[in-house]
Amino acid sequence: MAGASDILIKPIITEKMTEAGEDLNQYGFIVDQKANKIQIRNAVEEMYGVTVESVNTMRYSGKARSRYTRAGIIKGNENSFKKAVVTLMEGDSIDFYSNI
Repeated sequence: MAGASDILIKPIITEKMTEAGEDLNQYGFIVDQKANKIQIRNAVEEMYGVTVESVNTMRYSGKARSRYTRAGIIKGNENSFKKAVVTLMEGDSIDFYSNI
């Protein structure tokens, strides 16, 4: 089984997720696309020392993008990714801003 750092790619730090963390005790992560909910739960508990109540996952497909430049049209794709929203037990919290 992969380590916690292999499963959790990065936390999602946006206004919406920060508010969910304060109000609903939920935190978002970009995770490995092959990771299942049990692996995500174990990785969060191992890395942050908290107790996870539930894990919700969602997959986002990559989208085609194009931009117009002086040299012409540049076409490319966004990457697809998997997002996990982790709900912690009452009393637990994760502080992403402590090591900045």
